[in-house]
Amino acid sequence: MIHQYKLHGLPIVLDTCSGSVHVVDDIAYDIIERYETQSREEILSAMQEKYGHAEGVNAQELAECYDQITELADQGKLFTPDTFAPMAGELKQKTAGVVKALCLHVAHTCNLNCSYCFASQGKYHGERAVMSFEVGKQALDFLAAHSGSRKNLEVDFFGGEPLMNFDVVKRLVAYARSIEKELHKNFRFTLTTNGMLIDDDVIDFANRECSNVVLSLDGRKEIHDRFRVDYAGRGSWERIVPKFQRLVQARKGKNYYMRGTFTHLNPDFLKDIQTMLDLGFTELSMEPVVCAPDDPSALTEADKPIVMEQYEKLAELMLQRRKEGRPFTFYHYMIDLTGGPCIYKRISGCGSGTEYMAVTPWGDLYPCHQFVGEEKFRLGNVWDGVTNPAVQEEFAACNVYARPECSGCWARLYCSGGCAANAYHATGSVRGVYQYGCDLFRKRMECAIMLEAAKALNK
Repeated sequence: MIHQYKLHGLPIVLDTCSGSVHVVDDIAYDIIERYETQSREEILSAMQEKYGHAEGVNAQELAECYDQITELADQGKLFTPDTFAPMAGELKQKTAGVVKALCLHVAHTCNLNCSYCFASQGKYHGERAVMSFEVGKQALDFLAAHSGSRKNLEVDFFGGEPLMNFDVVKRLVAYARSIEKELHKNFRFTLTTNGMLIDDDVIDFANRECSNVVLSLDGRKEIHDRFRVDYAGRGSWERIVPKFQRLVQARKGKNYYMRGTFTHLNPDFLKDIQTMLDLGFTELSMEPVVCAPDDPSALTEADKPIVMEQYEKLAELMLQRRKEGRPFTFYHYMIDLTGGPCIYKRISGCGSGTEYMAVTPWGDLYPCHQFVGEEKFRLGNVWDGVTNPAVQEEFAACNVYARPECSGCWARLYCSGGCAANAYHATGSVRGVYQYGCDLFRKRMECAIMLEAAKALNK
């Protein structure tokens, strides 16, 4: 399958199954567009009619261009057939029972009352609670015991607001460090926080123990304070921004992400990105809101063209600042065209429910944080392990080939079939397809590929 588009003045051709990206001229672009549906003679005749009067273009050069495209096809760099379907599920079969990452919900409570919170202000449709050290310790033991030969293990302290249970977080990290050498494991910790409780102790701890820190900021003050309010209804922007700046400065501007959410009220999210940049933050992410369709925050079809334009303008801003020597990172535009995930990983997806799980304050296991509180998706617990194998098998069977809608999508080997949680909440099935999210993902991939192509060409 071929995907062709033009962005930033670059005619780009992506060969889906080989991963080859070609930046071509207009003639090659048009030949490739016709290559599979027209004969050589028909194509060359059409090209002669369209370009024959252009300076420096003659029949011989058109024929040579066609033959070069044929050579690329023969080399497996264009029109490559999809031969990956038989591999679907193989990676998960090979790694069955192996867990590499846990999302520890150390606090099912929060000191903010964000109206769009998918976790119902941290409660996850249940009671407010914090995780005890004993439950967290058992979770780490469960992870180590079920990690097989994997050395690097990932643990995310999540909530609610995890800093509301900071003492337990510190004790759990200390425990993990105490067993690493004996077990030949290396724990990598991430902390996700709204910033309200950041102080010098938190900063010192995060810089010493956390490989990454995710900071929640929605950008512009008026946008952030409309949603991210405390229980008295007061906005949090002025309280958290200075704390975020101190933490990021202490981390020397690395190993963090400023994560924002855009909604129906700010589809023009580039203004929020610009605010983050003006505040000195350069490792950025802006996520589309996840909520019920009838929620006032939900993105609408009318918002979609605005969002698409914002993604393109964001890419242009990144190009401009890169030329100026002021680059910044946007999480969704991070892509490796020379390597990246192996084909098995591209097919099998994120690993939720199999190699990645979320743990509630009571020690229950769920496929990921977005399924917590959905009782039918409870996998088991950290003491007994997976006691609901049917749910795990359902997630193990999730891959890009399990979704017929994905078969004709050029981006399928970049998204691996998409997010199971978004699919479930949009369609009622983890094998469904969240079409709105697909449209946004494809636009992000076009921008990401263009940015890499422009870098290679010094554009």
